[in-house]
Amino acid sequence: MALLPKYSVYHSAVLDAGPDEVWDEVRDMMVLLDIVFGDGVKNAHWTNGGSARKIPSLFEFTLLPNHDLAQEEVVGRSETDRSLTYRSVAQVLFIVDYLATYRVRPVTNEPGRSFIDWRREFRVVPDAPDGFLDDLEALFAQEIAAVKAHFTG
Repeated sequence: MALLPKYSVYHSAVLDAGPDEVWDEVRDMMVLLDIVFGDGVKNAHWTNGGSARKIPSLFEFTLLPNHDLAQEEVVGRSETDRSLTYRSVAQVLFIVDYLATYRVRPVTNEPGRSFIDWRREFRVVPDAPDGFLDDLEALFAQEIAAVKAHFTG
């Protein structure tokens, strides 16, 4: 079987909150899921003894409206760099081999503001519908916009 092509996506935003304030919230994947999806997810929870304090930690959530189950794992977190890396452990939607890292940094010339960047790599299964990549890009852009809106003064 041929290896599926890998896609990379990058988004960033300047937030109207200091990096410590932002990191205090987004370091917990359950809080981040609530920020980016709101009512678009249900039943988000840690599994197999996972928690925001334990690495690695498995978690899952259900994407609405189609009730797609996402199973993912936090595989790295740096309190010093204010970064978190997570990956998919099973196919969700039409995505496999998903790996993402987001990082929060200070805006050095504007105290009380921070910069978040979010890098994602993934593969798309062959039976994905036409337009899926465009829809996925729109979803990712909506997620970073939701983070920005959450931290707007």
